[in-house]
This record gives sequence, structure tokens and C-alpha cells, in this order.
Amino acid sequence: MDSKPKFFQKHPLLKDILSLVVFVACVIGGTMVLNAFVFRSYNVVGASMENTLHNDDRIIVNRLPVTWAHFLGKEYVPERGDIIVFANGAADGPLTCGVPEGKVDQYIIKRVIAFPGERVTVKDGVLTVYNEEHPEGFSPDEETRVDENNGPKEYSSGEVDVIVPEGELFVAGDNREGSHSFDSRSGLGTVPYCRIVGPAAVRIYPFDKVRVF
Repeated sequence: MDSKPKFFQKHPLLKDILSLVVFVACVIGGTMVLNAFVFRSYNVVGASMENTLHNDDRIIVNRLPVTWAHFLGKEYVPERGDIIVFANGAADGPLTCGVPEGKVDQYIIKRVIAFPGERVTVKDGVLTVYNEEHPEGFSPDEETRVDENNGPKEYSSGEVDVIVPEGELFVAGDNREGSHSFDSRSGLGTVPYCRIVGPAAVRIYPFDKVRVF
């Protein structure tokens, strides 16, 4: 029988340090996995999504549907009216896909308005979507506009007449008057599916305005 003391019995401080290092590594690794595949949090900057979201609101974005779609070898396609966060491909030049890291302005939050093959027009302050089901056109905001303080505002600035390209989305902020929202009406262009981070799931701050989307 070996009566010699084990290494960690002789060096208890080293054992504690090693345990702490392993714990910290597990926490960091778990956080990275959650951030990459499960959820992310973002601060809303500016007034482009008023009155639904306001400057400095904190939201949680659900990455799970995007992760699952990519696991199945497909692109994630949100629902019309969803509020999504996506990578701004124009932030660092000719980026077309992917989710860049490091700069706050590389991420944009907008509402999904139209899908590939659909025609979008903005005329006399009215945003209209045309497709096979609605050749006469319809408002994409009917189900998402709850009232004047919750949902897209009725007036949309600009003159637009565009067909959404394959594999891309037409997006717009809820505050579409003047230059409040940089979106598909006003220079951003349509957004490839592959840039989508995920749909907004819940607003967690301010604490008195917590809501699920």
C-alpha cells in the first residue's frame, strides 16, 4: 500500500488555483457558446424604432431559430412584422454576409416588411407591399401596429418602388418620418438572410417596460 501523500495533498494552494482556473474557463466557454448559438443582448441606439423601442432600451435576441436553421443547412427566414437584429454589411466595406464583431454600429435593428419577389412602394406617405396573394397591395403593418404608441407609425417618408431580390429582405424602422430611420427605403438596401443575428425576443430594460415580442 502506497502511504506517500498525493501531489495535491502536498500542494493544496495549487489545487485551489487549478480548480479556479478550470471554473473560470468553463464559465467563459459557456458564455461564448450561449452568445454564439442561444441568445445575445443589444442596446437600442437612436429613435428609428419608436414608439416600439426607444434609445437605450436593452433587448435579448433569440439566436436559437437561426442556429437550428443553419444546422439543417438552411437560411433562417423570419416572419413578416418580426423585429430583427442584423449585421450592417456596409459598415466595413463590401461585406455581404456573416456577423461581424467589435463595433456597435455594425448591428442594426429593424422590422421585416417584405420578402423576395415582392414589390414595395412608398408613395404619398404610404408604404405598400404587392405579391401574388395581394396583387392590389396591402399594408404590412396592419397586424403589428397596436396603437400610436406601439408599432410602426403610419406615415412613411420617401419615394420607393422596388422588387425585393432573391435571398433578401426589405426592412424598415417603425419611425419612418424624415431621416429618423436608415433602412431599405433610405440607402441601406435590402438585407441578405445570412446577415440576420436573430429576432428580438424580449425587452429587459427599462425594468418597468419589460415585454415579450
